[in-house]
Amino acid sequence: MAHNVTFRIPERRVGNSDIEIAVREDGDLLGTLGISKGALLWTPAHKRHGFVLEWAAFDRLAREHGRRAQAG
Repeated sequence: MAHNVTFRIPERRVGNSDIEIAVREDGDLLGTLGISKGALLWTPAHKRHGFVLEWAAFDRLAREHGRRAQAG
């Protein structure tokens, strides 16, 4: 299960247009992650509607279900 997620830009504020990141697994589109000032939007591949997660909810989800990353 190889995920291919790459993106790098100079730091700047998210403006009026959301950032969209395509996430692929073994070459197939897994879904699209939309990043806005107010929330995250996960839209699974081949679906019209996604799932919204506000930043505070994302923080709680990551702390409760994520694993701690190594520094660096």
